Amino acid sequence: MSKVNAEATTMLPLLKKKLAFLSGGKDRRSGLILTIPLSSDQTSMEELSATLDYLLSIPSVKCKARGFTVIVDGRKSQWNIVKTVVLMLQNVIPAEVSLVCVVKPDEFWDKKVTHFCFWKEKDRLGFEVILVSANKLTRYIEPCQLTDDFGGSLDYDHNDWLNKRLVFEKFTRESTSLLDELSIINDSDKSSTVDKEKSADLALLPSFDPETVLQTGHELLSELQQRRFNGTEGGGQGGPAWCPMDEELLAQPQVMKLLDSLREQYTRYQELCRQRNKRTQLDEIHAKVMQVVTWLQGPGSELLKTQQAIGDSMRAAQTLQQKHEEIESQHSEWFAVYVELNQQIAALLSAGEEEEVVELKALQQQLSDVCYQQAAQLECRQNVLQAAQGFHTTTQELSQLLDGLLGMLCADVAPADGASIQQNLKLLEEKLQTVEAGLTSLRQKGAQLMEQMCTQAPWPLEETESPAGEQQDNVQHIQGVMEEMQLRKQRCEDMVDVRRLKMLQMVQLFKCEEDALQSVEWLGELLDALLKTHVRLGDESQETTTMLDKHRKFVDVAQSTYDYGRQLLQATVVLCQSLRCTTRSSGDTLPRLNRIWKQFSVCAEERQQRLELALNFHTAAERVLQQECVDSESLDEVDSSGKTLLDRLTMPVIFPDGTEQYFGSPSDTAAAAECVRERLLLVEERRLQLQELGLHNEEEEDEEEEEHVLNGQEARLDVIGEELSEKEDQDEEEEEEAEVEEAAGQQDEDLERATQDC
Repeated sequence: MSKVNAEATTMLPLLKKKLAFLSGGKDRRSGLILTIPLSSDQTSMEELSATLDYLLSIPSVKCKARGFTVIVDGRKSQWNIVKTVVLMLQNVIPAEVSLVCVVKPDEFWDKKVTHFCFWKEKDRLGFEVILVSANKLTRYIEPCQLTDDFGGSLDYDHNDWLNKRLVFEKFTRESTSLLDELSIINDSDKSSTVDKEKSADLALLPSFDPETVLQTGHELLSELQQRRFNGTEGGGQGGPAWCPMDEELLAQPQVMKLLDSLREQYTRYQELCRQRNKRTQLDEIHAKVMQVVTWLQGPGSELLKTQQAIGDSMRAAQTLQQKHEEIESQHSEWFAVYVELNQQIAALLSAGEEEEVVELKALQQQLSDVCYQQAAQLECRQNVLQAAQGFHTTTQELSQLLDGLLGMLCADVAPADGASIQQNLKLLEEKLQTVEAGLTSLRQKGAQLMEQMCTQAPWPLEETESPAGEQQDNVQHIQGVMEEMQLRKQRCEDMVDVRRLKMLQMVQLFKCEEDALQSVEWLGELLDALLKTHVRLGDESQETTTMLDKHRKFVDVAQSTYDYGRQLLQATVVLCQSLRCTTRSSGDTLPRLNRIWKQFSVCAEERQQRLELALNFHTAAERVLQQECVDSESLDEVDSSGKTLLDRLTMPVIFPDGTEQYFGSPSDTAAAAECVRERLLLVEERRLQLQELGLHNEEEEDEEEEEHVLNGQEARLDVIGEELSEKEDQDEEEEEEAEVEEAAGQQDEDLERATQDC
């Protein structure tokens, strides 16, 4: 009966019906109390028998030897069912039953019949059967060992017992199976050390999670130690503390034993897994390290060896850069694996054994050497490509600058004025300086590129022939590009020298033309000043002589201006012949210069003649007025010259083209004529005085002469007033002449400076 016929899991529907149960209570002989609560429904004897078989399989043999006290609760059932159950106990547990207490209802069965029948069957049944009411059951069993259904104080929860029973059986089943599996796994590792693959195959995962099973066992053990599994918190009133699963049901010792065995096997299993994982991890790391090393020394190195060119243009260099970035991307994946492996190796080194540490350090050193060597090659290649891009970019920019400069030199120069030529010349010089700076930068970039190529990390000796030859080609290409740019720059410099000379000649041509036009303007201004301001003839001979000298100087200034203009125009002719262009001044400036000069010459000649006539008139008049004895011929000569001068003042200047022009305004001419007339009046007065000296005796003549004298005096007074006004006008004219002379002097200086520039 001690053999377990079934598990609670398979009998869960029957156990839930509570057809029978072990409450944990004990009789006075320390035997277990088995309670069979019969209900009003028809009870299946087969189900009850199965339930009893399961319950009686739980206690130990020692516990069963003390016998059972069976309480058959028939208060809700019929007598024949109770009788059937009692008889069935003979077949199920005849030896283990010590006493059967049938709890009867208060008024139902026939006492005599029931008592007689049980007494009659006592010898055949093998155990004593008593019929007792619920309130008298305490005569045979202590109240603390009875549940509350029979008036006792023992706490019993059938559902709680069933749940804990399920947990116990589940733990027992899983732990037993897990122990068997762990034992097989642990023992298989010792017997199969020769064949590592076979050992690895045997290292299978167990069917159950050891951690989960251990946790379940600890929780179950905790429940058992708290006396809550199929028991109470303590004994009855004054009774000793009691735990059924500790002694009678063997639950706690069994759980503890299973937990100890499970922990031992699980510890061995963990150590075994740790060793195998470490070995597996070492093998994986070794395989990955060799994989990284093989790729870097094989395909990775081959990719870099085939990429030694620097390209012949910016676009080619960019294409090489893109290809290098693809190679770097491929290497980055392997470098990431290297970083991960390095971290794994570092973690293993901190907790590894001596033999493993040596192996790991060797792997780490090999991996680091290969990765650093490959990274150095990648960095050198990247530096070369960056330097190549800078070199090709500078080459392209310098070529564009040379093309722009050459286009500027090949274009025809047709500027509008000297300022634009100066601007073009400045732009040409700036472009030439930019080209020079670009060529200097190209030499620097070329030197940097060749330096990067020379400092590139070398490959093994047996593999350096092809890269070295390609590197030599790259150096020759760089030197050829720099020499070509130097030649192009030299050709452009020669053309710039020619263009600079031509543009300077054009600047000089424009300057000569501008100065020639300025000469024409100056000569026109002198002509205008001569006609408008040079009108006065002087009041006396000394003043007229001074004005005549100033006029000669004025004419000399005009002559210098004309000569300077002629020289400038001759220089323009020479420059146009040198520049192979048609003269620009012969059609306009030269005719204007000649026309104005002819007009000036006519006016100057007329002005000089008038001044000479005025000088002769004033000289003769002054001589007549100063001498005491004057003949009539002298007086007549003065009158004749004065009238001639007055007639000359009224005549215009006739230019070679037939046009006429008067000196000054009519008022200016009238003022000059009035001065001559006044001098003629003085001469006439002198004539009258001489006549009066011949009429000594004629009083009437004397009176008339006296009146004439008075009239002459009045006229003289009028003349004196007019002379004073003319004197003021003369002072103003002298100031104007001084200004004209100052302007003429400034013009002389400008002409001399322009002559020196030419």
